[in-house]
Amino acid sequence: MTALTLLMILVAYLLGSISSAVLICKLWGLPDPRKQGSGNPGATNVYRIGGKVPAFLTLWFDVLKGMVPVWGSYFLGIEPFFLGIIAVAACLGHIFPLYFNFRGGKAVATALGAMFPVAWEMALLLIATWLLVFKISRVSSLAALITVCLAPFYAYWIKPQYTIPVIMISVLIVWRHQANILRLSSGAEAPFKRRRD
Repeated sequence: MTALTLLMILVAYLLGSISSAVLICKLWGLPDPRKQGSGNPGATNVYRIGGKVPAFLTLWFDVLKGMVPVWGSYFLGIEPFFLGIIAVAACLGHIFPLYFNFRGGKAVATALGAMFPVAWEMALLLIATWLLVFKISRVSSLAALITVCLAPFYAYWIKPQYTIPVIMISVLIVWRHQANILRLSSGAEAPFKRRRD
């Protein structure tokens, strides 16, 4: 592993540590998403708290946190396996943010953003999977869990060199959804409701 690769892993973690949800809620004068709604600093909870615009901005910036360091590393000539590790670092930053007491989100959007520069076909397939499951179930966490569980198979099919990092990301995201899994298994996970705004 070169010094440049180590630097980009660090950059990815530090960029991932910027909590879009918390900052955007502050800008909009909304409650801290870590203390309101589901308690998760992610786009779905921001939508519940503040509506479409702050939720869209949160989603967009969370995607960029994964996309920018991986894309930059790709153009710097870093080899595929380590591009995957850089993606993992961005997700770890989102889950354990340095600037926010290591209390972060679930990294679904950040993981998706990290895949676009190196495997856009897989990223589109993941989006399609999430949309399909969400359309049927109206449960965001279920859509995320099914999507990330299928991600390693998509990676092996489309870009096998990224399979191990994708497995690492998938395990991280499933682990972050422990509470959702318990609620899903007990039938207590609430379906997504549209806001009128």
